[in-house]
This record gives sequence, C-alpha cells and structure tokens, in this order.
Amino acid sequence: MQFGFGMGPDTSWMREELTKYGVEELKTPEDVDRAMKEYKGTMLMAINSVCGCAAGNARPGLGIALDQSEAKPDHMVTVFAGQDKEATAHARAYFSEYPPSSPSFAYFVDGEIKAMIPRHRIEGRTSQDVANDLKMVFEAFAGKETEK
Repeated sequence: MQFGFGMGPDTSWMREELTKYGVEELKTPEDVDRAMKEYKGTMLMAINSVCGCAAGNARPGLGIALDQSEAKPDHMVTVFAGQDKEATAHARAYFSEYPPSSPSFAYFVDGEIKAMIPRHRIEGRTSQDVANDLKMVFEAFAGKETEK
C-alpha cells in the first residue's frame, strides 16, 4: 500500500480487480440512482472493501463465478465502502432491510432486491465458496423479471 500526505492507501488496484470483469463503479449517489432506475433485468451490486476478505474471497470469487457460470447478471455495479462513502450509504438505502456489511453482494431484479450475500458468507470462506454462492444466485434469477 502506498500512503501520501493527507491521503489513505492507494485503492486503485482494488477497484481494478472488479472493473476488469466489466463491473461499473458508482462513485456518487447520483450514479447509484441512475443505475437503479435505468438498469432493467438482473443487476449485481458488489459492495467493495479494503479488507482481506474482499481481496482474498469476494473479488476473486466474483471472477470465478463469472468464469464458471453461464448465467450472468445483465448489469454489474460496485460501490466502495469506506472510499466512496456517500455512494455506498445511498446504495445501502436500496436494501436497508439488510444490515450494512462489506464486502457483500446485493442482487436485484428490475430494481428490487432479491438476494444478499453478506460479509459473514464471505469472511473465513474460500473464493470458490463465494463463487458457488454467486453462481447459485445468478442461476436462480437468470432471465427473470419482477412480476408486475
């Protein structure tokens, strides 16, 4: 990690671990609202973190899940807890029935929360375990839309 005067650690590599999979960063509350309103179908929201379980399990687990599953979300977005604080707080308002948890994954169908993989399902498990949970969610909601 690199530290600069008045700055925290360099998190660019932590962000790139998700963006290389095609995950879109939401850095502002306005970005979050846009994604929630515009993205139809299935959407995975990764709540990124600087912690070890994000680096060892969550981010690699997503990569494994995307590699191993034929069913994939229509959209993938991320907010970065502790870094893009306002965006993260705003995103959590869309699934406020779940306690704040990072890293974690929220899965939406047409803007409605359908599944949550909280930190306790990530921490202390392997990246393959996390991938298996993600694949199960991807497959459970593949091609589904919220009934009107």
